[in-house]
Amino acid sequence: MPSYVEGSLVGGERLLHTGRLSLWSVWHLILFGLLLLPAFGLGLILWAIAYVRIKSTELAVTSKRLIVKHGFIRRSTIEININKVESIQVDQEMLGRMLNFGTLVISGTGTSHAPITGITDPMGFRKAFIEAQDSARSEG
Repeated sequence: MPSYVEGSLVGGERLLHTGRLSLWSVWHLILFGLLLLPAFGLGLILWAIAYVRIKSTELAVTSKRLIVKHGFIRRSTIEININKVESIQVDQEMLGRMLNFGTLVISGTGTSHAPITGITDPMGFRKAFIEAQDSARSEG
């Protein structure tokens, strides 16, 4: 079964970079799952929630768009034309800098800020996006 991103590519659009959520973004579910493991399997439920949250989130930069998809049963997507993004901001606290995770805040023309929290290697994602945006501008 193809991913949401792969299934939404249009003619001539190429996948340039993918991102993923960090395990640190669900640390609380993992920790409480460990603590509650003896309590009637409640810990397994918390671990399952963490797993689904990580696996059901897709982040991608294509040659035409920035795509973010959250959710397993209920889907929520953010798709912004690569030429309509005005800024991409990286927020990392000290722990995020040490463990290489953070939040991206994307601002597009005519759209509100779209925060993407808990992403692994946010600086690498930002760099790939800027390179794709520069390439799209030079081709257009």
